[in-house]
Amino acid sequence: MSVSAYVLIQTEMDQAADVARSIRGMEGVEATDVITGPYDVIVKATAPDMNSLGHMVIGRMQAVGGITRTLTCPVVEI
Repeated sequence: MSVSAYVLIQTEMDQAADVARSIRGMEGVEATDVITGPYDVIVKATAPDMNSLGHMVIGRMQAVGGITRTLTCPVVEI
């Protein structure tokens, strides 16, 4: 069973569009949008398990230049 999450991303000034473009093509990324508010980009991601999701966010997304902070919100089935 796979896990899904929304990843909220803060970027450096004027970097939101570039960050969104860089993340959009990553494996496991379903959607990427530039947004307004305290976060600049929101990503919908899916991975086989929580460890894989963590590696995606920490190992790949946070390596993208221009990102200052991420907040990962796993989706729960109620």
